[in-house]
Amino acid sequence: MTATVADVRYRWYMGTEARLLLIITASLLAFGLATVYSASASIAQREGLGSWAYFVRQLAGVGIGLVMLAAFSKVDAELWSRWAWPVMLLSISLLVIVILPFTESIAPRHLGSRRFLIGASLQPSELAKIAVIVWTSMLIVKKGDALRRLTKGLLPFIVVIGVLDLLVALEPDLSVAMMYTLIMAIILFAGGVRIGHVVVLGVIAIPLLWDQFQRLNYALLRMTAFFDPGAAPSYVSHQLRQSLIAVGSGQIFGVGFGQGRQQLGFLPLPHNDFIAGTIGEEWGFVGMVAIIGAFASFGFLGFRIAKQARSPFLQLTAVGITATIVITAYLHIGVALGLLPTTGLTLPFISYGRSNLVLSLLMTGILVNIGSTREKVMGSRATDPSFAMQST
Repeated sequence: MTATVADVRYRWYMGTEARLLLIITASLLAFGLATVYSASASIAQREGLGSWAYFVRQLAGVGIGLVMLAAFSKVDAELWSRWAWPVMLLSISLLVIVILPFTESIAPRHLGSRRFLIGASLQPSELAKIAVIVWTSMLIVKKGDALRRLTKGLLPFIVVIGVLDLLVALEPDLSVAMMYTLIMAIILFAGGVRIGHVVVLGVIAIPLLWDQFQRLNYALLRMTAFFDPGAAPSYVSHQLRQSLIAVGSGQIFGVGFGQGRQQLGFLPLPHNDFIAGTIGEEWGFVGMVAIIGAFASFGFLGFRIAKQARSPFLQLTAVGITATIVITAYLHIGVALGLLPTTGLTLPFISYGRSNLVLSLLMTGILVNIGSTREKVMGSRATDPSFAMQST
């Protein structure tokens, strides 16, 4: 009997890599919620809140993020190619609003910088990460062979991403500005840009960037604290020193969940920028290796999905998303271990912060869709979720 139109439907069927990616993400989320509670309970009490305050807020972020993940895992990721310019323009507009002098009522200062809108509800610099990924991927595919030319190929990327870099540097947030440039460079490399062009532009840009870098006193002090902690002012090197104490106290197996002492007021931002230090103290070397291994697995699966992607745009987008999440994680861990200068990068899926959490889950949803195939289900089995046919 011939199936009617009503008996036909389409669905996305997740591949093995996408399913494993979800398992890793769920594990990191669960571990992150537990760690946020442990690291923030005493902070919340000192602020006159209940010990569960930060945990509840983070749980709300997880809920919103999971909805976004589920939704975008079922939306054809190819549509992001059409949305690339609107998302980029929206990101630029929001970043401009953040730094305007007369918008401080909706973009208040927090720890000396202006990074949020509407209190701490929205961080435009996080949305801009998605903009960098999908816009760069879209333009690479659109340019094709012209990408290998300097002026018509590489220059537009530098101009547009440079605007984003400038806006977030004015917040100021140099670490995110460098992330934008690094993400762009990785996607361009995957897209086949001439390395010689990148090297030449890098040589030209370094003196200009160094001049701007010297103007930001806090950045220079952080570099000093990294290379010579004893020579830096104590208020600059304090975070790094306390993080190293926390990690060192954990030794092999850690002091135990909820037993860490650094979050009692010694380690600043133990639930956010230095949550890896909390993990090192409570879970020890074993816990740190497990986290590093989890993100390595995320990266392996993400790049496998990129390799099998159904179009060049999706391949580049998958590379960008995977690199963004994994590199951010390793930079955060490197800072906590004293291997890198102090930055404001959080640990994806784990650190407290709803903007980063929601956007990380949204990006994971896009990655899951790229790792899925669109299938047609016909006849009486069209409503049977266990039935799968060959993709069409």
